[in-house]
Amino acid sequence: MVENISTRLKQLRLEKKLSQQQVADGILVSQRIISSWESGENEPKASYIYKLAKFYDVSADYLLGLEN
Repeated sequence: MVENISTRLKQLRLEKKLSQQQVADGILVSQRIISSWESGENEPKASYIYKLAKFYDVSADYLLGLEN
């Protein structure tokens, strides 16, 4: 199964036992933005994919589902 970015973001957050607000504070966005990314309502633009990859210590390719 190919995972999309919304699935990966939610999975990473839950694995690290973080709230959406904690992630939002970590990358300087609102909790609503995190929620919209995790639900698939919106997708993060490249600058936020970079911040999320750094925050979670994973590659951007991992977030995008290009690698496991």
